[in-house]
Formats: sequence, C-alpha cells, structure tokens
Amino acid sequence: MFSMASSTLEITVISGEDIRNNRKPVKKNAFAVIRTDSQPLCRTEMDKDGGSYPYWNEKHNVEIPQHARFITVEVQCKTSVGDKTLGMARIPVSDFVGGFVPQSYLHFLSYRLRNSNGERNGIINVSVKAKVPEYAASSCSSTATTIGVPFGKTPCYGGVVPGVPIGVPIMKQYYQG
Repeated sequence: MFSMASSTLEITVISGEDIRNNRKPVKKNAFAVIRTDSQPLCRTEMDKDGGSYPYWNEKHNVEIPQHARFITVEVQCKTSVGDKTLGMARIPVSDFVGGFVPQSYLHFLSYRLRNSNGERNGIINVSVKAKVPEYAASSCSSTATTIGVPFGKTPCYGGVVPGVPIGVPIMKQYYQG
C-alpha cells in the first residue's frame, strides 16, 4: 500500500442528476468544485446546456494531503449575484484509498448531494482512481498476480511480497484502469 503523504487521485467529475436551485430545476451554468479541508483543489467548466442534469466528464489529478479524511464535491451555479452552492457531498477518502481497497483501480461512485439546509438536492457521479507512486509499483514483481497467492505472501500492486495474506471484499465492483 502506498503512503497517503504522496497520494494523487485521478478524479473524474462525470455528471449531476436532478440538481435544483430553490426547488426549481437548474437551467444552466452548473459547475463542480472539488476541495479538501475547505481548500479548493479544482473545478469543472460550466455546463451551459445540461440544466438539472449537467454533464462535465472532466478528469482532474488532485494531490490529497496526508491528513485528509474527506473530499468534498460541491455543485454550484453561476447566478447574476455570484456563485451559489446548490449541493455538496462529503466523500470519505477510505472509499477508494487504504484498507482492503485495491490500488490503482477505477471506482465509479454516486453520492447524494445536500443543500445548505441538509435537504436532498440531486446526485453527483464521479470516478476515482488512486494513482500509485512509481516506487510502490516497482517494488513488486510484475509477473505475479493476486489470484492464487501462496499462503504467507501478501498481494501488492503488480505482484506478491512476503508477509501475511489479506482478503479483498467482494461486495464492491472495481474496474482496473
């Protein structure tokens, strides 16, 4: 497993669903902002045509601080008086990094957005891939796989190293990217 101190996430903000502004469908100019600990990391371009179902499909490589436990995705709308936050989702970093989550796999995730009153306001669809640093990928044999790993060996990105066997949950579906 790689260190969170050097982790980079490849986050693709795909789309939003049923986004509203004061309970009325958004007409245009929706965009998404990705942040950690209130620090904005990046934002998408404005969707000018999608209305309440904006589509961005924008990929961003984001450096995540070592202490970050959540990533926040906000959907905002450009209005005549400035940018207005329509909904946000706090995404646990543990959903795609650490524990039993396979490294360098592409995760497709959907999260409920909540407005400033805590009410439901649509869904945000993202994909996330934890990028493995080069030193972690090169420290394993590239010919071995995690299928049929002998007892006493530990699967890691690209191969097997001596250690304690681990299990990988089968309840989630992962896509190797």
